[in-house]
Amino acid sequence: MRRTAFVLLTLVASPLVAQNRATDAVTEARAAGSVAGSFVASSSAVAVRATTPHTLSAREDDPLWRSAPLIDGFRVFDPTEDGEPSMRTTAKVAYDAKNLYILVRAYDPHPDSIVSLLSRRDVRTESEWLKVMIDSYHDRRNGYELAVNPSGVKRDYAIYNDQNEDEGWDAIWDVTTRIDKDGWVAEFRIPFSQLRFPNSPTHTFGIMIWRDIARTHERQSWPAYRRTKPGITSQFGDVSGIDGIETPRRVEFTPYLVTKNYQQERDATAIPTFDRITQQTFGADLKVGLSSNLTLDATINPDFGQVEADPSTLNLSAFEQFFAERRPFFTEGAGIFGGFSLSCNNGQCSGLLYPRRIGRSPQLSNWYGDATTPGFTPITAAAKISGKLPSGLSIGVLDAVTEQVKAPGGQTVEPQANYFVGRLLQDFRDGKTAVGTMFTATNRQLDGWSDSLLRKSAYTGGVDARTKFGDNNYELSGWALGSIANGTAPAIARLQRSSVHYFNRAASGLPYDTTRTSLTGTGYSLELNKSGGGISRFDFGYQRLSPGFEPNDLGFLSRTDQQSLNGWYAFHFEKPNKLYRRLYLNFNGWRNWNDAGLPTNSGWNVNSFMELANYWGVFWGFNQQNVGLEAFDDRFARGGPAVRRAPQSEGWLGFNGDPRKPMALNVFLDASEGDAGHTHGVYLQPNVNFRASSRFQGNLSVSYSRNVNDTQWYENDGVTGNDTTHYTFARLEQQTLNMTLRLDYTVTPALTVQVYASPFATSGHYTNWRELADPSAQRYEDRFKPYAGDPSAGDFNFKQFRSNTVLRWEYRPGSTLFLVWTQGRTQDTEDVGRFSAAHDLKNLFTTQPNNTFLVKWSYWYAL
Repeated sequence: MRRTAFVLLTLVASPLVAQNRATDAVTEARAAGSVAGSFVASSSAVAVRATTPHTLSAREDDPLWRSAPLIDGFRVFDPTEDGEPSMRTTAKVAYDAKNLYILVRAYDPHPDSIVSLLSRRDVRTESEWLKVMIDSYHDRRNGYELAVNPSGVKRDYAIYNDQNEDEGWDAIWDVTTRIDKDGWVAEFRIPFSQLRFPNSPTHTFGIMIWRDIARTHERQSWPAYRRTKPGITSQFGDVSGIDGIETPRRVEFTPYLVTKNYQQERDATAIPTFDRITQQTFGADLKVGLSSNLTLDATINPDFGQVEADPSTLNLSAFEQFFAERRPFFTEGAGIFGGFSLSCNNGQCSGLLYPRRIGRSPQLSNWYGDATTPGFTPITAAAKISGKLPSGLSIGVLDAVTEQVKAPGGQTVEPQANYFVGRLLQDFRDGKTAVGTMFTATNRQLDGWSDSLLRKSAYTGGVDARTKFGDNNYELSGWALGSIANGTAPAIARLQRSSVHYFNRAASGLPYDTTRTSLTGTGYSLELNKSGGGISRFDFGYQRLSPGFEPNDLGFLSRTDQQSLNGWYAFHFEKPNKLYRRLYLNFNGWRNWNDAGLPTNSGWNVNSFMELANYWGVFWGFNQQNVGLEAFDDRFARGGPAVRRAPQSEGWLGFNGDPRKPMALNVFLDASEGDAGHTHGVYLQPNVNFRASSRFQGNLSVSYSRNVNDTQWYENDGVTGNDTTHYTFARLEQQTLNMTLRLDYTVTPALTVQVYASPFATSGHYTNWRELADPSAQRYEDRFKPYAGDPSAGDFNFKQFRSNTVLRWEYRPGSTLFLVWTQGRTQDTEDVGRFSAAHDLKNLFTTQPNNTFLVKWSYWYAL
């Protein structure tokens, strides 16, 4: 009880103490003549209107800034919450008819120690940073982040759902910085055309300002940001007095011209020969403000040549590989299409929209294509409308059309298709409650080459809702979905047999029907979480997906026919002491069943992270699955019977070096064991971040793994050729070595050179070919019996090299010249493709070298 009373007294008294200290500080500063203007010590401020044209200078003696009220009272939020700043920070806000201006002064008694590193745009280095965050909707849910370091490097992000960041958002804005005897200053000019706000004669914007001090890792904010409270935007202060600004006419047009010179195979003989091909194309991006709240983004013939290559991988599982979206058109504003998380792994969640389906590698390349088949599907045009109305209704609409792609022989490897996504989300209770709906549609123009292999159409749709309570610390959320996929009987039968569904698996009880021309399914989820308040956090949820649920024509889901009950509980110790700056301890547990109630997995996990007082990080974890509780893997035999799971254990540990140093070493080590000791593996990944100068920095990561999988699926039916299906497995000994190098050289914040290079090699040797004997046997050894044949014919030695070199010159805001050179080469001694679940094997595992030189020029116009 005494502890509770003390906490309550602290919460009440802290703002008063902070205000008194801030008032004393500014009084002393005024006496010294170092500040001017009136003082604001609360979480509200007033903007002043410029009466004459204003030019950025980062000087506080400008007439505009002499008249602007002073924002003071910054508080530390990291490493301590509501701590006393070691250095003072102040700010002022002004505006004119077209722009919002923010001036931030960062005092520093040792300006020669200010850390200022050059880098390309949107790259966060261990520099000093000043960041302004703006909630122009003033809905306390959405906003924008604009950050700059003393060298003038810019970063910008959009904020959605109160705390999530959209790194793909790029705006047209200006900033000027200056280091002087008192520290450093940044002056921001943000055009109202880049913001979204209601059409009203007077406005109040939500604003928060952050300061990062690199050499001490201290972070300050105005108003006081509290990490123990959920959300970011909901903690913004209020800046009023923004009156008489008109809804800007927002029309932005960016045409671009692309010239490519690439190598294409001409003769696929034992000694292949290649031609150099030059290709020119053009396109354009268009951004139109339909209103002060809604924006239309459109692109014609987009080119994504400057996007970094995906990491190399060799997928021997039954499931498709997930890759993150990097294309700017699709990453920008992606948050509005979220809310239906079908599965999450390692911090990445997949849902109803997986935009990589649009412009994907042609799906039928493995059927009809060869080494000359295009590696992607051209996008004819795409457009999206996004925004938020004054009523609190968020709107997101995306539509894209892709071209037909044919193999050299004239066969269709990807039909022409249309993709549509619609999303509505209505806020209530000042954003604490929201109810929404989402709909996706895929329609293909099939022909004789594709109608027996691909779905003609597919639709998903559903509703979701969430509500916060308990001072916004708790949230209850859920969704319900339905889907239907249509096509010819062979296409739907093929869908039923896919690894997502496996309707044909033995003893499943599922209605596998080769005559049906559609597949329908449903799904729903319920989740309760605590994301703030005190030291504890938790999340508990239940999800069910029926066997026929199919979102993968436009979404991403590895498997259906499952129920899952999972939860985690964590302790966050944020108060620094002599040992650590912060400490996190997490406990996780899960139990899965298929739709018929067969238990398919169970496990628990404990892991921890601690940032030491010297800024090093230490982490560890331990995981156990299927210990003490019976579980069966109904995907193990890829259409065969469910097999009893053996217990599995895994442990990991590692450390991160001090990121402030010119060189920081990070190490991760993982080891696992299963299948009664017959399966085991080890994974080691050291990587180093290095900084040779303020302009040159990079990262080198090397990973090595050695795995022995005693139950690697090998083949169904084997070599007998009779009517009895044999589900066979082999012992796979695999070694993988991968290296990734990233180098950044910054000439100026507008001119950068980036190098990405990644060699990858993996080899595997098969032995001990077996087939299922008694899949449900208690003893691991009794589940298999020998199978005739030599599996070593499937050995592989797969090598791949991918690189990307980009020179980027942003010669004026929004207008950029890219010079890109990509190189790739793949060599495979055996046909590993037959063991993989990927749909585009011929593009991944080709011996064709890929050398492309690309020049992309774009010019931004604002009308």
